[in-house]
Amino acid sequence: MSITVMSWNIDFLKRQASSSHGPPRALIILNQPFSRPLFDRLWNSCAWRCCADGGANRLYDIFSDALDTRSAFLPDLIKGDFDSIRDDVRAYYIQQGVSAVQDDDQDSTDLMKCVAAIEEKEHAEGTGQHDIIILGGLTGRLDQTIHTLSYLHKLRTSRTRVFAVTDDNVGWVLDAGKHVIEIDHDLLGQTCGLLPIGIDSTILTTSGLRWNLDNHPSSFDGMVSTSNHLVPEEKEVSIATSKPIWWTVELKSSGLV
Repeated sequence: MSITVMSWNIDFLKRQASSSHGPPRALIILNQPFSRPLFDRLWNSCAWRCCADGGANRLYDIFSDALDTRSAFLPDLIKGDFDSIRDDVRAYYIQQGVSAVQDDDQDSTDLMKCVAAIEEKEHAEGTGQHDIIILGGLTGRLDQTIHTLSYLHKLRTSRTRVFAVTDDNVGWVLDAGKHVIEIDHDLLGQTCGLLPIGIDSTILTTSGLRWNLDNHPSSFDGMVSTSNHLVPEEKEVSIATSKPIWWTVELKSSGLV
C-alpha cells in the first residue's frame, strides 16, 4: 500500500511569485503590524484579498507615506463585526467600491468570518480550494495567538493548505502522516520548531534538521522540539508525525527586502 506524502513550500513568499502562477491563493489581513516588504510579497502572490475588520486599518495605514498608491491596493472584501475598523477607513474603502460586510455573529471571530467568505466564493464559483495565507495571527495578544493555533488545527480537516505569516516566522499545521518541506534558505532563517499543540502527544521522526528525531515522543509534558535548526546543506526537511503538529520556521528579514 502506497503512503501519501504531503509536500510543502513557501513559494508565495518569493519575489517573483504572482497570483497567476501556482495554486490559487487567498490573503487574509489581520489587525496586526506587518512590514511593507512582507505585504508586497503576499499581496502579489494572491489572487483574492480580504481584510478582517481592523486589518483594513493596517492596510490603509501602510500607505501613509505613499497616498497616491493606496488606491492601487484595494481588497476584494472587508468583513468582521466592525468593532475595530476606523470610520475614516471604512468610508474610504466603500467610496473606492470595496465590499464591506458587517457580521455581528459573536460566535465566530473575524478570521473565521473571512475564511467563511472564501469558502462561499469557492462554492459559488465551483472552483477548487484556495491556499489561504493569513498575514498576522502569531504576534500580539496571547489569546489571539492561541485562537490562530487552535483554528488552523481545526481547519486541517477541511482545508488542504493554510499558512500564518508574520515578519518573524511562518507556520502551519502538519496533519498526522508524512511530510516533505522544501527549504528556501534565501527566505528562511535557521531556527524552527515542531510543536505538539492541541494533542496529548505524538511520535516524531525527522530528517534534514540539525537535531533529528527517530520515533521520539513529543508532548507538552515531555519533549518539545523548539529552537531546532535547519541545515544549510539540506534542501528539504522530512517529518513523520503520528498526530497533528505545528511546524514553524523563522523568516530571514534580509530575504524579503
